[in-house]
Amino acid sequence: MAPRRGDPDDPRPRVRVDAAGDLVLGDRAVVRSDEIEVRTTTSGGPGGQHANRSMTKVVVSLRVADSSLGPAARARVEDRLGPVVRASASRFRSRAQNQEAALVQLGERLLAALTPRAPRRPTRPTRASVERRLEEKRARARTKTARRGPGEEA
Repeated sequence: MAPRRGDPDDPRPRVRVDAAGDLVLGDRAVVRSDEIEVRTTTSGGPGGQHANRSMTKVVVSLRVADSSLGPAARARVEDRLGPVVRASASRFRSRAQNQEAALVQLGERLLAALTPRAPRRPTRPTRASVERRLEEKRARARTKTARRGPGEEA
């Protein structure tokens, strides 16, 4: 059974927000809290004029060019996610919980962009699939040969 996210036995690097509000991306990088723009707004949804008007939805964004990431990491993140990376959360009723959730979501996006992709290894067709393809070609050739009239040559 695979370990659950947040489990101490989980081998994947974890994203967390430290006491200073900085975003810790496993052992790869740290994004300082002053680099992250935090905005709050009202959560959407049904209810019209009677909807809850508290400012609980949090949108966090990071300008990659202005971040403290190294040049190679900055280039990789900008290539995969663009010049500005955003994340939002509105599932909790508390603004503080939504802010932490949005920061973790932002960190997971950054961590995924920083993680190098495995190189593609080209695959080869199996022997059986090659034989099936060649047998289908032979059968099609026999069908076409059988359709020819007497005296016709290819």
